[in-house]
Amino acid sequence: MEKNVFIGCLVVFAGVFCGPGGTQLSEVVTASPEAASPYLKWANGPSQDVGFFPIAVWLQNPSKARQYKEAGFNTYVGLWRGPTAEQLATLKKAGMKVICHQNAVGLRHADDATIVGWMHGDEPDNAQSLGKGKGYGPPIQPEKIIEDYERIRKNDPTRPVLLNLGQGVAWDGWHGRGVRTNHPEDYPEYVKGCDIASFDIYPAVHSKPQVAGNLWYVARGVERLVKWTQGEKVVWNCIECTRIHNPTTKATPKQVRCEVWMSIIHGSMGLIYFVHEWEPRFNESALLSDAEMLSAVTTINEQIRELAPVLTNPTEEGRVSVAVDNQNVPVATMVKRHGHATYVFAVAMRKGTTEATFKMRDMRGATRIEVLGEDRRLSPEDGVFKDRFDEWDVHLYRIE
Repeated sequence: MEKNVFIGCLVVFAGVFCGPGGTQLSEVVTASPEAASPYLKWANGPSQDVGFFPIAVWLQNPSKARQYKEAGFNTYVGLWRGPTAEQLATLKKAGMKVICHQNAVGLRHADDATIVGWMHGDEPDNAQSLGKGKGYGPPIQPEKIIEDYERIRKNDPTRPVLLNLGQGVAWDGWHGRGVRTNHPEDYPEYVKGCDIASFDIYPAVHSKPQVAGNLWYVARGVERLVKWTQGEKVVWNCIECTRIHNPTTKATPKQVRCEVWMSIIHGSMGLIYFVHEWEPRFNESALLSDAEMLSAVTTINEQIRELAPVLTNPTEEGRVSVAVDNQNVPVATMVKRHGHATYVFAVAMRKGTTEATFKMRDMRGATRIEVLGEDRRLSPEDGVFKDRFDEWDVHLYRIE
């Protein structure tokens, strides 16, 4: 997340890691026997329903929970100087779940189903402030995170513990790590101190040319967390949707959708939107003030909610190969089977355009491909179909 203000299952894809809108699905998706919630081991964690996909918002006032719920959010992450009893009561009234710090109030409310997880302090992998005007010291050591994790888990083993890490997860050159810049070997140790590993990087509004505009850094960070956790822990990540600190640029709705599906295709099982903004003025809930972006995010969230039972199914390895006519724009995919349909989720991983040729294994009998949310259909021939990807395009296919 932003400095001092952020948080942040294994998937196989064809291609390499690297790169709107939508109408309702043509039919309601229901759970299949193969689907399994990644939260089954926690009695009081996020929903164990296979139709649940966490869509969270970072550090917001509980008074706005109903507005976020209407936009398709189902979880708060972080409470300012909380949790307090009043904050929890407000969230409960709105039907909003929360992952928060395990303070004395939180422990006294351990029987409250509103709390679905505990969290560490944000971005311990970054250089830590020594106080106003005193500069920064080294990051918090992984050993301390693991120690805190054991303490939190001992107090309450019925909820998962979330650890949100900084942009060093995706970008080794991030100078905000201070003396640990260019030390990615720290991260396999950090993730030992959590049940849900998350991170944040915001390439659309990034100030450094190495990252600015390179949306694929989001996918890279997710892919690394999946690798570092060896697929044994749940991976989430953060999504940008405001200017944050950038006075001239913000992510477009299409870029936000691209980052969302890059994340999911590469293994993320939960999203945390960062909605603060400091330019042109501070706005804690800038998403709610941006009608165009709020509408786009609401549509994205609704489509994820509808597809959640598909996303909790096992990923089918090797079911599709992809060839592109522009080698500078690879296309990453994820394949799921649900009921009598196969789903192929595909995203362009670099800036530019390309035509992709998809070759499906064991799909020669397929007669129709629905492109979800785009009101169009494709006709495969002998298990092969083609589609065009414009800049940062996402296409979601349902193959009957």
